[in-house]
Order: sequence, then structure tokens, then C-alpha cells
Amino acid sequence: MVKVVGVRFKSAGKIYYFDPGELIIQQNEYVIVETARGIEFGQVVISNREVPDEDIVAPLKKVIRVADDEDKKHAEENTKKEKEAYQICLQKIKNHNLDMKLIDVEYTFDNNKVLFYFTAEGRVDFRELVKDLAAVFKTRIELRQIGVRDESKMLGGLGICGRVLCCNSFLGEFQPVSIKMAKEQGLSLNPTKISGTCGRLMCCLKYEQEAYEEIIHRVPKAGAIVDTPEGQGVVMGISLLKEIVKVKLDKGNETDLKIYNISEVRVIKDVSPVDEGDVDLEALKQLED
Repeated sequence: MVKVVGVRFKSAGKIYYFDPGELIIQQNEYVIVETARGIEFGQVVISNREVPDEDIVAPLKKVIRVADDEDKKHAEENTKKEKEAYQICLQKIKNHNLDMKLIDVEYTFDNNKVLFYFTAEGRVDFRELVKDLAAVFKTRIELRQIGVRDESKMLGGLGICGRVLCCNSFLGEFQPVSIKMAKEQGLSLNPTKISGTCGRLMCCLKYEQEAYEEIIHRVPKAGAIVDTPEGQGVVMGISLLKEIVKVKLDKGNETDLKIYNISEVRVIKDVSPVDEGDVDLEALKQLED
């Protein structure tokens, strides 16, 4: 077991583990730590605790100190400088006529580096832009191209549910989301119905996927022949979350639709999954990227 504290550098950013040493640090306190980017100012979201060795990436960097009032004031000044740097960079991009969209700017706590995040359709030759920015800010400049998911996470907004985007409000890391999840949850494969603000599959498809997978293993497929308390029939419809099936009973020349709980039916002959068509699925694959 290893003693750690969990530190977050953005409101809904990834949590990183650091070695607290002899410090006892409470949740929501601010700390100064050393990262691969340099000295950073972050908030403790997980107070002192022990975690298994396999949960960390060794060696852990130590917490330098608990932030004092001067550190907090310096962090606030950096935030103001980031807004000014954003406007300066926008003008420089325009001057160089570069096809890129500036998303965010970050100063490292020690001001040794300024990071500019941007999106673009393809590769961008920003070497001259970097020279211009370095001449203005007199420090190291890093331009980092990000994807559309990260853009939404940084900018925020409202989802089709009317709530603040999950990635911007609480998701520390993106989880893999696939077209298969939408199919198994019985959702329309219309891109406008299953994609988020970023144009990729909605992160919330992941939330209930395990529950759907567990139920799917117990529910007969549409078209399966089943035995019911009232005789043999064919499954015509399924409600996964309610765990019920609609069965067409065979009663001579008459047909009768009945609804049963899945515990009341027994599969006599199952069916193979319906092929949705490779062409349609290939067109939807871009939503997963």
C-alpha cells in the first residue's frame, strides 16, 4: 500500500496521485506540486489515504507544500494573465492567417511555460506563431492540438438533456463509447439522437451499459420461439429495463398477443442477431472517434 493524496488541476479534470510525505492534507485544500509540465497549483480532492501499489504510476512526485495566501493570489493573477494571453494569441493567429481555433490558454504556476490549446481540421504549421508568442511572453510556448471531445470539456455547454455537459461538470476522464452500446440499448441509430455537442457519441451511453448487458443475457431475442404458461409462441417485442416480452401465441387460426415477465418464458428456439447492414454501421463509426 502507498500513501497518496489525489489532486485535480481543473474543476472536472483527471485526478493525479502525489506523495504527501509527512503532510496531513485535508480535502479541498490547495497544494503546490511538481508535474511533468512544471510547478503547478492544484486542489486536493482525495485526502491522505493508502491505495494499492498497482493503482499508482511509480515513482510518485511529492507535494511541495500546502498553498498559502501568496500562492493563491499568484494563481488568481495567472488566471487574469491567461485571459490577456488568449486575446493576444487570437490576434496573432489572425495575422498569420492560420486555419485553427483557439480554445484555451494555461500558465504553469511558476510561469515557465504558457500552453495554448487549439483545434484544427488537419496539421497546422505554427512555427512562426510560436516565435511571435515567445517574443511577447518571454517564456516557453507550447501549442497543443486537441480533439472535439476535449474542446467541449474545456468550453462547457448544455447537453440535449438540458443539463451541463457531463465532461465539463464531473467526468474526470473520457470512457470508450461505441455504436454497439446504442444498439443494445434499443436507441435509434440516427446520429443526431445519439451524439453530443462535440459531434461524438454521448458519454452517458456508458452509464447503464453494464445493466443492459446483464439483462440481454437473460432475455430472449425478438423472433425467438418460447414456451409460456399459455402455450408456445413467438417473441414480438422486448422491454429490457422492465424485463418483459410481448409474445404472439399460436392458437390454431387465431393469434393472441400476451405480455410476460422473462421469468415466465422458456426459450425453445433462439434466433441469430439481426444484421443491421455494414454500410450503415460504417457511416456511424466516425461518431466513436
